[in-house]
Amino acid sequence: MGAYRRCVVGLKVYWYDQLKVRWLGHIMSGMGLQKIDRRTISDQVFEQLSREIVDGRMEPGVLLPSERELVQVLGVNRGAVREALKRLAQSGLVQIQQGGGTRVLDYRKTAGLDLLGSLMIRADGEVDVRVARAVMEMRSALAPDVARLSATRRDEGTVEQLSGLVTAMGETEDLGALQGHSLEFWDVLVRAADNVAYRLAFNTLRDTYELIRGALVVIMADEVSDVGGHRDVLDAVRTQDGDAARQAAEALVQRGTARVFELLEALAAEQEPPHTNSTDSTPDPSKGPSS
Repeated sequence: MGAYRRCVVGLKVYWYDQLKVRWLGHIMSGMGLQKIDRRTISDQVFEQLSREIVDGRMEPGVLLPSERELVQVLGVNRGAVREALKRLAQSGLVQIQQGGGTRVLDYRKTAGLDLLGSLMIRADGEVDVRVARAVMEMRSALAPDVARLSATRRDEGTVEQLSGLVTAMGETEDLGALQGHSLEFWDVLVRAADNVAYRLAFNTLRDTYELIRGALVVIMADEVSDVGGHRDVLDAVRTQDGDAARQAAEALVQRGTARVFELLEALAAEQEPPHTNSTDSTPDPSKGPSS
């Protein structure tokens, strides 16, 4: 599993140093906040608080510590805390109540797709297999319809751009370059689809993909190096055949999706705690004491 092992290692992203906790009474109990390097300020405040919420250490309905308490425990200025709280509210993670503090929301009900990037990497630095699988399933569902709409709504500029990218893909064997061309190919299709919901969803998927792009370059090789598959999509778009474009896109993305699912299964196996045989450690009362 050499190639997969390298990808697993590449997927591990180290986000936080070991947390050095300074508690502020019972209101801080269970929270792993640490002082922040002043060179990062607002972004790091947001990342720490959002991680606490996403990982469940701040449960829905509880109040966040006050601004003054956050300033003290994090060692930052109040402006940085306020900016971070505003971003948390915009992300659907908290609700800021005038005179009533800041209350944690259930992000599963209130947050948007922009949270996927935060959910992708767990607190221990491992990829969350369920989230990664969900992202790939969403990609597989959206891509064919994006291609279908592109075929029916495209202009001549779309065909020209796609053709240029397919030509460029045929002139290189470098996986990094092919990966870049393929991403741009889909960006052109999304623009041609002229669907703002798909555009925003694609932006989120692309940003999430960028978190692990380097690690996926080998795993996605079957798809990004499939020049013929990209050309099939191009030809369907050129002839404005929506059904053919959908089928060609579905076949193309399936090549990468299948390999990624194999990787996720390997990751899941590594993350799964070892099973213990309860009969080895727990005596059966019905059998009485062993002789």
